[in-house]
Amino acid sequence: MLFTKMHGLGNDFVLVNCFEEKLDLEQAPALAARVCDRYLGVGADGLILLLPADNGDVNMRIINSDGSEAEMCGNGIRCAAKYLYERGLVKKDKIQVQTLAGMIIPELTIESGKVKLVRVDMGEPRLERPEIPMEGPPGKVINEPLLVDGKTYHVTAVSMGNPHCVIFVPDAEMVALREVGPCIEKHRAFPNKTNVEFIQVLSRQEVIMKVWERGAGETMACGTGACASAVASALNGHTGRRVTVHLKGGDLLIEWAENNHVYMTGPAEEVFTGEYPV
Repeated sequence: MLFTKMHGLGNDFVLVNCFEEKLDLEQAPALAARVCDRYLGVGADGLILLLPADNGDVNMRIINSDGSEAEMCGNGIRCAAKYLYERGLVKKDKIQVQTLAGMIIPELTIESGKVKLVRVDMGEPRLERPEIPMEGPPGKVINEPLLVDGKTYHVTAVSMGNPHCVIFVPDAEMVALREVGPCIEKHRAFPNKTNVEFIQVLSRQEVIMKVWERGAGETMACGTGACASAVASALNGHTGRRVTVHLKGGDLLIEWAENNHVYMTGPAEEVFTGEYPV
């Protein structure tokens, strides 16, 4: 299997061009677990399969490192867009990408034939509890107490096509992410599990984010998480609707526009290409 290793702010992926590579998609979860292993495989947070689409330019499937499938991935879709353009599979600056979260349209900034930045219309945030999904009565979940192993966290829930639980903290560096993250990810309140973001507000325009990704664990960045965190920050009155999110791997610019769509702008980088036995 020919593959390309890419990353968006350190959130890394193994991309496979399934227009050319013929894979048994039923074996994709097991393949993802093997290929993403950082000791015995290539090493990545997830496997991205680029497939022919029924609607749009490409169908993107994202398999997490534990073999579970994600509805969407903000950093992953920027990597996919860069790959598609620079490999000549799609030669336009707006690409229609079919995902489990619906049609997503990355817009490319091109310099000297290379993709410099990718701005993605991530669609509208979903805020009603059943849309997250999260157990409990109908309504929005904003700064709501959640009991986790005897400790109460105040959470805001946002879906960007996948579930996010956002928690505001005084100092993101002090969060015991690897201890707390899995407990909230698998909390009974979230029937499909959840991504978990801890946010430190710096100003009306800037926040720091630490993320525990559902199915992948601690990662250096999460695009949908940055979008959810920007929405949650605005909902709680901490920031405006245009925010720079500082992640371990770099920065993302997030704008929750007046049309209710969330726009994410950031880079993507190719690391190397190779062959993997399947």
